[in-house]
Amino acid sequence: MTSDTLTNKQQGLTLIELLVALVISSVIALAAFSAIVVSRQGFATVDAASQLRDNARFATDIIQRLALQTGYQDVIYAATTRPASSTEPANVSGFTNGTPSISGILVTSTAKAASAVGYGSDVLVLRYQAPETYPGSGRVDKGIIDCMGRSKTNDTAIPIDRDDRLLSVLYVAESRGQPALMCRTGTAAGQPLVEGVENFQVLYGIDGDNDSVTDRYMRADQLIVSGNDVATKANWDMVRSIKIGLILRSSVGATQESASQTLYPFGNARSSASATMGSAFANATNDPGTVVSAPADRRLRLQTSFTIHLRNEQNL
Repeated sequence: MTSDTLTNKQQGLTLIELLVALVISSVIALAAFSAIVVSRQGFATVDAASQLRDNARFATDIIQRLALQTGYQDVIYAATTRPASSTEPANVSGFTNGTPSISGILVTSTAKAASAVGYGSDVLVLRYQAPETYPGSGRVDKGIIDCMGRSKTNDTAIPIDRDDRLLSVLYVAESRGQPALMCRTGTAAGQPLVEGVENFQVLYGIDGDNDSVTDRYMRADQLIVSGNDVATKANWDMVRSIKIGLILRSSVGATQESASQTLYPFGNARSSASATMGSAFANATNDPGTVVSAPADRRLRLQTSFTIHLRNEQNL
């Protein structure tokens, strides 16, 4: 074997071949990296959507449980009808587009500004009694709870009279930089129940002819008679059902799509439903939360609605 032949066999890649190999390798690496990024984004979107559904189910379960308790009285008080002249707060009440304040047993509300977190969201006020387990036991039945999971009120073991009731106030406010469905049970600060709830809508089903059937749904402000607490309470006592609408959102970047949305907490078929649900159901002018314009912020959003038929008479 000659030295020329050995030299030819030891020759490497030319510069052009090396550059071509580098380009091909880079393309393959970029394609693999892009596939990984898209895959991870897909998993993130799926996780965010799953979390939204879980939050919606949790919020629905909480609100339904609290609402079904509304108006419940221990048997010793439920056996007699409350006097018509009573000025005690109604078992179910609320406010349109508000932030609640609590002083003693009274709940008031101030209107949310257009720039406030949860603008357009309503306030739902529910009252009910945690009864004694059995006469003479001195222990409260823990099956009835407020939105904080507690069964006692006024620091007593059992209700001391018919108006010794648990209070649950639901509304939307900011929690850790995000909108959340909040709970208040007294003068203490509210606590978050479900984070990511940016819109909370409530309509009240009224039984105007006392046949235990809802005639129409109305906003809270339509039931409040200014300067007449007795008439206002009479209106609230006619509530037989509650319709809830929620809009929940994910964290930023849960989706690659970036487009503004128009959402309806009670569903898109607002005009067709208004004939049977009442004009309040489709009145966005007086209730700004019924139509929500969501910004292009790469968040997933979920809208859901449900109706709760109250079990108990509200005027006991």
